[in-house]
Amino acid sequence: MSDRIFGVIGLFLSAFYVWQATLIQESFIQDPVGPKAFPVLIAIVLAAASLVFVLRPDPAPHWPAAGRLFEIAVSTALMIAYALALPEAGFVASTTVAAAFLSWRLGAHPIASIVAGLTIAIGIYVVFHLILGLSLARGPWGF
Repeated sequence: MSDRIFGVIGLFLSAFYVWQATLIQESFIQDPVGPKAFPVLIAIVLAAASLVFVLRPDPAPHWPAAGRLFEIAVSTALMIAYALALPEAGFVASTTVAAAFLSWRLGAHPIASIVAGLTIAIGIYVVFHLILGLSLARGPWGF
């Protein structure tokens, strides 16, 4: 039963994505795909995955222990804090902290997770901002 509930929540979330995508204002100068395509694509994938949960639920789902559920809740809170900190702290600083924490929780040594977080943040910054020219949130240091 819990799989079906999860699937229905996913279907509602995918409908919410599509609704929010329709609210994106388009410029008269834009590429052929437009800014609505990516959220709609994510919504389609989410809806398809959610339908699998609704139509073919696991007969005996295994729920993680309370400690694991707490880690999932902390990781979710971190991602919400990341989204809120992004405009203030900037992309590189926020992404470094979030990626380092998630790497640590996935089992990396604390020093290795900090290096991984910094490498991930700088790598994404170089590819998306410097190479592709996309704008990312600027922090107090200008990057």
